[in-house]
Amino acid sequence: MAKKRIRKLKLGLPKGSLQESTIAMFKKAGFKIIVHPRSYYPLIDDDEIQPILLRAQEMSRYVEAGVLDCGLTGKDWILENNSEVVRVTDLIYAKQGLRPVRWVLAVPEDSVIRSAKDLNGKRVATELVRVTEEFFRKKNVKAKVEFSWGATEVKVFTKVVSAIVELTETGASLAANHLRIVDTVCESITQLIANKKSWEDRWIREKVQNIALLLRGALVAEEKVGLKMNVAKKHLTAVLRLLPAMKKPTISNLVGGGWVDLDTIVDEITVRSLIPKLKSAGAEGIIEYPLNKVID
Repeated sequence: MAKKRIRKLKLGLPKGSLQESTIAMFKKAGFKIIVHPRSYYPLIDDDEIQPILLRAQEMSRYVEAGVLDCGLTGKDWILENNSEVVRVTDLIYAKQGLRPVRWVLAVPEDSVIRSAKDLNGKRVATELVRVTEEFFRKKNVKAKVEFSWGATEVKVFTKVVSAIVELTETGASLAANHLRIVDTVCESITQLIANKKSWEDRWIREKVQNIALLLRGALVAEEKVGLKMNVAKKHLTAVLRLLPAMKKPTISNLVGGGWVDLDTIVDEITVRSLIPKLKSAGAEGIIEYPLNKVID
């Protein structure tokens, strides 16, 4: 009897700056991915997925062409490639390095340029050419935008160009390199995208939707923790007033009748101030524990 052929979802993973954070995010979602040096085909503990490593800049083109069924890339590169794809979900979370980023128009600190209009007739270097050209078009500025193969920050100091459009998260790196931000060209977030034809396939669509669900759950869990505690019933009202729970906490009666076990989920950032307050309000045996996924 012939062995049944396993269907494979062709999944594009971003190679480069997003690679490590993406693999960490998938691990949190329940997928173990192993990347071998000099290989573009990582291993994954799901027989129905075939991961492929590609540069984020090219991902949307490969998804649009059907080489990939789906992939992760930035909204900026979807716009730059003018790709017609299904945008399945946004994936944003600072801890995983998937925070929103900005492409900014920058000049040297001592430059006389104060706005985009001051660049009329001047040259600007960037890797994000199409989006930058659209930015200047909307401002009715006729700047010459040229593609930069790298070392973009250096070009503005050598007077090759008058300004650059560069990617930044906080602006700290630009400031350290004595550059001043003039304007924001666009903002970008990481997105899970799918090929339009693939999306029409029920098996592929359900597979991609399930991956999206688990990834979103993993990202939400990154900023949450679970709290478990014992509370005497006479203190329960005071303790409940302190809990900014996602929903109502789980309360179970303990043997003896005078105590309850309380289990809830809170924002991790609130825990260091919340636990002392809970203790003062009468909570005992407080346990904080990490979460893998939070699915609404």
